[in-house]
Amino acid sequence: MSEEDSDEAQLEMEEFPDGDEEFFEQTYIPNYGTMPGEHTQLQTDLGPYRKEATYLFGPKSVVEFDGNEDSVFFVDGQRRIDFVLVYEEETRKPGDKKRMRSILSRKRKRAFFQQNLKMSGLEIEATRSVIDANCIFLKIHAPWVLLCRYAEILHIKLPLQSNDMKPKTSTFNCLTRIFSVDEAKIPPEPEFFTAPFEMEHIDSFQTADRDSFFTPATRSRIVKYLLNRCEYKRGSPNKFGITKLLDSKTYTAAYPLHDCKFNHKSSEPSCHNERYLLYEEWAHPKNFYKLQPLDLIRRYFGEKIGIYFAWLGFYTGMLAIAGFVGLLCFIFGILTLDRNTWSQEVCDPDIGGHMIMCPQCDRDCTYWRLNITCQSSRKLSAFDNYGTLVYAVFMGIWVTVFLEFWKRKQAALEYEWDTVELEQEEPRRPEYEAKCTIPKRNPITQEEELVPYSTFGKCMRIVCGGSTVLFWISLIIASVIAIIVYRLAVFFEFSVRMREKINDLEPIKDYVTPQMATSVTASLINFLFIMILNILYERVAIWITDFELPRTQTDYENSLTLKMFLFQFVNYYSSCFYIAFFKGKIVGYPGKPVYWLGRFRNEECDPGGCLVELSTQLLIIMGGKAIWNNVQEVLIPWLKNLIARCRKKSEEKLPRWEQDYQLQSMSKLGLFYEYLEMVIQFGFATIFVASFPLAPLLALINNIIEIRVDGWKMTTQFRRILAAKAQDIGAWLPILHGVAVFAAVTNALIIAFSSDMIPRLVYYWALSVKPFGEHSNPTMQGYINTTLSVFRITDFSNLSRPVYEPSWFDNVTDTTCRYRDLRYPPGHPLQYEHSLYFWHVMAAKLAFIIIMEHIVFTVSFLVSYWIPDVPKHIKEQIKREKYLTQKLLHESRLTAWQDKMAATSKSLIKNPSHLTPPDMDV
Repeated sequence: MSEEDSDEAQLEMEEFPDGDEEFFEQTYIPNYGTMPGEHTQLQTDLGPYRKEATYLFGPKSVVEFDGNEDSVFFVDGQRRIDFVLVYEEETRKPGDKKRMRSILSRKRKRAFFQQNLKMSGLEIEATRSVIDANCIFLKIHAPWVLLCRYAEILHIKLPLQSNDMKPKTSTFNCLTRIFSVDEAKIPPEPEFFTAPFEMEHIDSFQTADRDSFFTPATRSRIVKYLLNRCEYKRGSPNKFGITKLLDSKTYTAAYPLHDCKFNHKSSEPSCHNERYLLYEEWAHPKNFYKLQPLDLIRRYFGEKIGIYFAWLGFYTGMLAIAGFVGLLCFIFGILTLDRNTWSQEVCDPDIGGHMIMCPQCDRDCTYWRLNITCQSSRKLSAFDNYGTLVYAVFMGIWVTVFLEFWKRKQAALEYEWDTVELEQEEPRRPEYEAKCTIPKRNPITQEEELVPYSTFGKCMRIVCGGSTVLFWISLIIASVIAIIVYRLAVFFEFSVRMREKINDLEPIKDYVTPQMATSVTASLINFLFIMILNILYERVAIWITDFELPRTQTDYENSLTLKMFLFQFVNYYSSCFYIAFFKGKIVGYPGKPVYWLGRFRNEECDPGGCLVELSTQLLIIMGGKAIWNNVQEVLIPWLKNLIARCRKKSEEKLPRWEQDYQLQSMSKLGLFYEYLEMVIQFGFATIFVASFPLAPLLALINNIIEIRVDGWKMTTQFRRILAAKAQDIGAWLPILHGVAVFAAVTNALIIAFSSDMIPRLVYYWALSVKPFGEHSNPTMQGYINTTLSVFRITDFSNLSRPVYEPSWFDNVTDTTCRYRDLRYPPGHPLQYEHSLYFWHVMAAKLAFIIIMEHIVFTVSFLVSYWIPDVPKHIKEQIKREKYLTQKLLHESRLTAWQDKMAATSKSLIKNPSHLTPPDMDV
């Protein structure tokens, strides 16, 4: 039992002693009522308990469902339902005093809460459930005067005058019209200049049609503001807010209504059928190729949902360009597959077939021929080619172009959706206000205000949160190390056992190698670890952020965003970084290998390199994550709704509020996880694109599905999401900027150290021709022989010497084997030391990193400089709006004051005895 519940139970014991529970249970009248009062006779009958009855009991006024299942109005058909509260009436078992006290506590809270709602100006109408008589629906309506009052308090911008500055028609409209929604079904939103609402200038606003002046999303947002700040316990200033009542099961649900069924058009003339239009023209899979009706999404779900889908659609459109270029790069690799000299030499029986490779583990591993890696070498050449180099540079520039054009798009949406000055109007979180007990002087207003913690307390909260995040990141690193140890251990097992079993796998034996088997199994285990740690850390991150107690909802989400992204970044990408930059880099040589923990020999790459393994890791994690997320987003809510419908099967018509009650509720952080999923995908599509050019194409396909899946679940499987304001995508934009910079560096490092591109170029232009080589013209012939070093088998230590020798090894007259490195051969004065070729390649790699980064960052800087963040026509409209606001609202006050002064002056001239100064408050 929580501390609050314990206090309530103690209070009930003091106020309702043993024996009185039956009295209250028998005389209790449900507290639905729409109007206060009507307690006189009941208070007289209750005698000494009449004081409690003034708010514990209410009139028994329950309206009956009229059979109109599409209605979103009160029973009078005039007052619109802006919000719905749901609770279930409970009955106690005989002798269960503890349960009775709990029931009375919840009834007391509901009664006081609903009375305060009515006192604030809201109107309430109660209706019983059609299929469950114990379930009560409280329908809430906000009258026009109340909406106007809180629109002014919340600085909500409302239409002032029609926009008389039409933007120029784009030359690309003829192309985009093919993909646009049908304007006959979803007409364009009328454009207005807007201003923060002011009651004293209400005549200056477009209030001719009061029914459409406040959209349903705005109405529900205002009601939710009142619900979040309404007290539910007398004399307890920190006992307020619908959130706490939902957590304590006092109410079972609180939500705004959908306006109709998603798959049937409403026949009600007052219904706009926006849900039906969204499903038919947006969420349905048949619309996968169409642009999104962003204005309708924003109107129905609010700006916060609208800006998410705007960003997701823009990102998907830009991915189409990146995915197309990546596909061309991959096709180029496929077409040049048979012209890659290094791949041909590996597969050639006279070259690769005669190269005896050194064992890759101690004792249990044996010698092997190079040509058994023929297929992996061919697969590598499809990804590791000159097209990939060009594509990596292209993606570094693409990221900057994407972010800069998104800023322009975001600026346009900020203006069109009236969120330019959102920072000034966002209220404090109710959880923050409830803890405000410490006085502190506000440096802006120079007035004393209450805050929830001191400066020292705030620092301690931040330190505690940061330490917890670091601890969990350490757990991720530990899991990665465990995966590495697994890879080292099972590689030895695969190397031994697959030698015995490989002949049974005739169709695929050329593809199944110890490296590939190790990589696939390790990737699957790593993916499982990722999912488990995500589930655990999610709760920890939310607990830490709640403990920090951010001031506004934006601050809360930004704080949680940073924590979750840092964790997810390390969780998803750490194994990829290991393969790209650590595996096979510090392995020593066969006579002197490097060991992990003094026991496990460090893992080596395939002779073709680790790029294929990195691509495999990316494909498994990226594909597995997409499949897992789609299962969670589609299958789980659909099954829950199906089970709920089966349990409450009824052939009777259900009212709109009860149909919505049977749907799933969207979590407060539901949109946060959508952003997180896409930003992690953005990292996969950019950070490691040099190793897997098809990543943007896979991301594009996933996002085309993702948009429709998200739209489908929001319109069909979830209750209507509460509208909320959002100026931009929040902390995700700087995170995307950080990922973009990180991607440019990472891709340069991948090409330099994970790819064989630089060693090939050095060999082709320098070492293949005289005086270093034997050829007169640059060529790739002899590359494999040059890049594989020689080791004398008699130099094996007793620990490393292989126990098993293949039958064909006895016929080999040479007493050496080859390994992947650039070292001097045995017999050289510097035998087994790095050769001059190694240092040439290293210098070329460092030079390439510097050149590539400078090219990418220079072009990115120029692009960001040339592309303004705010379009010119938006700047002009903002200036026009400010001018009209000044003229219609502020100058009108001065004009009225001047008129009043003139009238007063005339009055004084006519009657000088009346010297009473006029009222200047206009």
